[in-house]
Amino acid sequence: MSTGCTACTVFEPSLVEYDFGASHPMNPVRVDLTMRLAEALGVVGGTDLRVVPAPVADDDLVATVHDRALIESVRRIGEDPTRTDLVRGLGTDDNPTFAGMHHASAHVVGATVEAARRMWSGEVQHAANVTGGLHHAMPDRASGFCVYNDVAVAIRWLLAQGAQRVAYVDVDVHHGDGVEKVFWDDPRVLTISLHETGQMLFPGTGFPHDVGGPGAEGSAVNVALPPGTSDAGWLRAFHAVVPPLLREFRPDVLVTQHGCDSHTEDPLAHLMLSVDGQRASYAALHDLAHEVAGGRWLATGGGGYAVVDVVPRAWTHLLAIVAGTPLDPATDVPQAWREEVRGRLGRPGPLLMTDGRTPVYRDWEQGYDPASWLDRAIQATRTSVFPLHGLDPVL
Repeated sequence: MSTGCTACTVFEPSLVEYDFGASHPMNPVRVDLTMRLAEALGVVGGTDLRVVPAPVADDDLVATVHDRALIESVRRIGEDPTRTDLVRGLGTDDNPTFAGMHHASAHVVGATVEAARRMWSGEVQHAANVTGGLHHAMPDRASGFCVYNDVAVAIRWLLAQGAQRVAYVDVDVHHGDGVEKVFWDDPRVLTISLHETGQMLFPGTGFPHDVGGPGAEGSAVNVALPPGTSDAGWLRAFHAVVPPLLREFRPDVLVTQHGCDSHTEDPLAHLMLSVDGQRASYAALHDLAHEVAGGRWLATGGGGYAVVDVVPRAWTHLLAIVAGTPLDPATDVPQAWREEVRGRLGRPGPLLMTDGRTPVYRDWEQGYDPASWLDRAIQATRTSVFPLHGLDPVL
């Protein structure tokens, strides 16, 4: 891993106001606990990873991706959360209404765009917003816990600032459908999503044959993984698809979404990664940012619903890698943080920053097994997309 990175993370405690309620899976305590753990371990707050304030996006910025009718509906509902707008996905089980919904959602957008601004201006090489990564939101409706699509807004902002090619890699367990939809017809944006197959999991999309619209064929890439995929298989798929495409595309910027709901303990999905496997993906993306994008890297959070045992550790590792000072996986979780977890939630926190795994994988060049569901999924993606980039899908 490269060292000497310049980096920041955009955060304010008020960002946890993006809150669908105590019974909702996406409890903002996961973000609060992440930032507290990162602080307790010295990841944030020092010179390696400065914490910078998060502005609230104005309506014009949000409207670079979202319909004005959606923005107005979100605003009205935020003022009177007894209202719903089911046509626009507001007031559903996934996206219940809450007071201040527009302000909280626009704040997340503002935080991600601010991270993009600081990175694109050259103030830092890497910038992160773990409250971001709301990748399901569509231009005309909220979806899958996501009201506004902060990632898509940030990518569109980067294009408006002069970026010629932006690569987006999404490692959330769910298909990054909203970002893909926004840029479906735009050959300047390469979207790569590795996710549990839509045959088994929301949103039911993201298959190998989904490769982008007319004039942008090959700009959308989907790796639909079988349920039960663990570290070795996931990393095999990642390395068989992501590095070759990024090296060929040569983006000006790498934007990534790091939903950690691929973990074996996550309650909403069926992959079986460890924190160690997730950490390996973060390190690989960091190195690819330096290799293909001049070090320009914008990292966001995303899903993750094991709010004590997984999310804080995974995203603290992410922030440490963004800072260029990765944590030893064998690091103890600070006792003070564990006591705070017990005091607030009445349960113990994890003891170590590792799940005790050493991620290894079999490189694709070592051979393809057609009897393996995983290998068939990888090969289907390579066959659909690689020729569109001038790459051999077999080698």
